[in-house]
Parts: sequence; C-alpha cells; structure tokens
Amino acid sequence: MAQYPTLTAATREEFGKGFARRLRRAGKIPGVIYSGHTENVHFAVDRLEFTAVVRNHGSNAIVEFDIDGEKHLTMVKHIDQNVLTFDIDHVDMLAINRDERVEVEVPIVAEGEVFAGAMLIQEADTLLVEADVLSIPEELVVSVEGIEAGNVIAAGDIALPEGVTLANDPELLVFNITFEEVAEVPEEGEEGTEDAVGDAGKDEGTEEGSENDN
Repeated sequence: MAQYPTLTAATREEFGKGFARRLRRAGKIPGVIYSGHTENVHFAVDRLEFTAVVRNHGSNAIVEFDIDGEKHLTMVKHIDQNVLTFDIDHVDMLAINRDERVEVEVPIVAEGEVFAGAMLIQEADTLLVEADVLSIPEELVVSVEGIEAGNVIAAGDIALPEGVTLANDPELLVFNITFEEVAEVPEEGEEGTEDAVGDAGKDEGTEEGSENDN
C-alpha cells in the first residue's frame, strides 16, 4: 500500500498573475515541480484536495501527481498562502526518487509538564534531519515530564526514529528549563521608609518655600 497520496493534476501552459487568479477562482492551485534532471513541470491541482494532503501529512508531505497520465513523485518544497484567507495560492514541489534520502526540517513538540517551579522555554521549533524520503517523521515528540530547573535539552539528546539521523549541530539548544520568574515583593517596612523620605522632602521643600516667600 502506498505511503503517500496520489492527486490528479493538469498541465499548465499559461502563466501570469491574471491566469493564476482565474485558476484560483475555479478552485485550482497553480504549481511547479522542480527537478535537476528534467524540465520543470507546471501544473494545476484541485485546491481542496491539495489542502487536505498538507493538513493530514504536514509541511513535508510526499505527493504523487498524475499529470496527463504521467506519474511524478514529489515532496512539498514551498507553499505560498494568502495573508488574509490563508488559502494556498501557489505550491512548489521537488521531484524525488523512492530510494532517496533527503534533509528536511521536522517540527519539535514538547510532551508533559516540567517539575513544579520550573519553566520550559523552547529555543528551536524544528530540527534538521536526514531520512528516507518515504519515512520522514511528521513531528518529533520530546518528553519534558518532571525535568527540573537548570537542565537543558540539546539536539543530540533527542531520540530519533529508526533510519533518521541528525543533520543539525548536536549542541543546538532546543529546550531550556529555568526557574519560574517570581515578582519581587517589597520587604516589610521598605514602602513605609520611602514614604517617610518623601514626606521629609516635602517638608523641607515647604520650609524653603516659606523662607523664599519671606
């Protein structure tokens, strides 16, 4: 059974902003498949179908396109989204081979709660890894359960799925567990002392003012 979805798309022979707008009004997304071995393939695909693939398979989704009867195995390279509607306006795909290994950025997700009194700070949102193109993890889940303040988790500390290797610097800081910030509370008597000094200053100012008036 295939580990990736197959979408039917049509060859796109017209270009320009006007044509792209007409495609979007018709419920299509313009896109291009980049390849270092053959000519780039320009295509149009159903917006709802492609959006569902990205939603279900993540930002590194593998998609097989059937374009005019020819199959193209691809991976998402870049997605342009409308800043107002968040609809996908254009997609760049990278042509791949089934036995290829690729470097991709995979989202990092923290799981669990740190020790009481500690605060978790995530320093990196993704990790660069190398994996078989058909075995790219959607996300890397890292347990932070019960970790006390003063500890850190670096890229090299994160357990990776079988066949996946780290491409980042192992020393890259991913999670920093620190002490919770506590608001400073004035010690008893400090506020009163400040008031006393302020009142004294007011009295001196009043006396000087009286002398000057005279």
